[in-house]
Amino acid sequence: MQPRKLAAAVAAALAISPAAHAAVQETPSTLSDQQSVAVTIYNENLALVKDVRRVALAPGQNRLALREVSGRMRPETAQLRSISHPGALTLIEQNFDFDLLSPAKLLEKYVGRSVRVVRTHPTTGAESVESAIVLAANSGVVLRIGDRIETGMPGRIVYDDVPPNLRDRPTLVTELASSRGGAQTLELSYLSGGLAWKADYVAELDAADKALDLNGWVTLTNTSGTAYPNAKLQLVAGDVNRVRDELRMAAKAAGTMARAEAPASAMSQESLFEYHLYTLARPTTIADKQAKQVALLAAGAVPVTKELVLQGSDYYYRSSVGGIGQKMKVGVYVQFENRETSRLGMPMPKGVVRVYKKDSAGNAQFVGEDRIDHTPKNESVRLKLGEAFDVTADKKQTDFKRREPTNRASYVYESAYEIVLKNAKKERSTVVVREPVPGDWTMLEESQRHAKVAAGTAEWRVAVPAEGSATLRYRVMVRY
Repeated sequence: MQPRKLAAAVAAALAISPAAHAAVQETPSTLSDQQSVAVTIYNENLALVKDVRRVALAPGQNRLALREVSGRMRPETAQLRSISHPGALTLIEQNFDFDLLSPAKLLEKYVGRSVRVVRTHPTTGAESVESAIVLAANSGVVLRIGDRIETGMPGRIVYDDVPPNLRDRPTLVTELASSRGGAQTLELSYLSGGLAWKADYVAELDAADKALDLNGWVTLTNTSGTAYPNAKLQLVAGDVNRVRDELRMAAKAAGTMARAEAPASAMSQESLFEYHLYTLARPTTIADKQAKQVALLAAGAVPVTKELVLQGSDYYYRSSVGGIGQKMKVGVYVQFENRETSRLGMPMPKGVVRVYKKDSAGNAQFVGEDRIDHTPKNESVRLKLGEAFDVTADKKQTDFKRREPTNRASYVYESAYEIVLKNAKKERSTVVVREPVPGDWTMLEESQRHAKVAAGTAEWRVAVPAEGSATLRYRVMVRY
């Protein structure tokens, strides 16, 4: 706002007397006035709402009550402007009323005020009415009736009216001045909590574990206290920096799970700043206290590789430990490429990938799940699905000694290891033995040549025959 306009608005606000303020009649606006609504949902329970309504305003001062806004609105982010007549509005004051009407809240607002207590005679059914003063409403009610104090609910309580700051729906009340009268199209935009989304993926492996079919779904959860009918829905994937709120509002759990939308509603995506924006091609209604699923992506016959990995540790390279483990678990991993040549090539938001495979009877069985981070196009997706049942390992340290260091500031250790891999399956398996070797290390002896895949990692690919075993032996020198 320009300095002159700001000064004029402040002066106008200060000039309004309490009597004039009270004389302005409140103009309510409900969802029936809504022309459109757009919701952009970010990670970490944050959404941008743009609510467009057609509202009739009087020339001069107005008190506009925008009902059925989000109950978890961040009021400091609310902006109201006229789309049909830009510059016609001067905002003076805004009040966000989110204390909603309920019997307990109504009683609480009447503490210190007079109510009427209606009692019904149990025999005759006749009603009697007494005046009472509400003294307290904490974990019950305390009333002064005449010259006595009563607790509990002695009968029906009758109130004269509803306090003005107690609303049946979350409401943003705006004091504004309009330069013209008549209907205007207004846009209210604000940030809100209570709207969240997450991605979930379902993958089905083929019989040979060489390919999978992948479907991605977005699950929307609305606990904001209002509905968004026929909303334009967009999702932002990425880690947007936020200043954490000092005000924390408790969110209630979602009450219902909506049915999944048809796969034909897959979303389009585009780059936005350093994030990715997903847009649903059609409007959708986001009901309050509802979880809704919308299709994100679908890909068939995505090439996949499976690996059995025995992951070591670095602690036993600096001390004598002897036996390291018997029947050690071998991890099962699958990996695929997020590329167009692999029938994918779409940025994948972070989420959980659940993998299934059909048994001999054709029934899909769950075989594991893993969580992925935001994965750009042309990156690899690697999932740990569990531990192999039929492939195990026995590992022991066969030798350890400390060698003379080249200087007083260093330590040199030499150690040897034996790893026996066992395969109970009827087909051959290849196990990747991955050892994180610390310090400055040199491989002195080995029964099979290793690959130095990283500065501190040695890796062997050991073929284990069907219903047989294979042994890997190596000796390494480590200098600290």
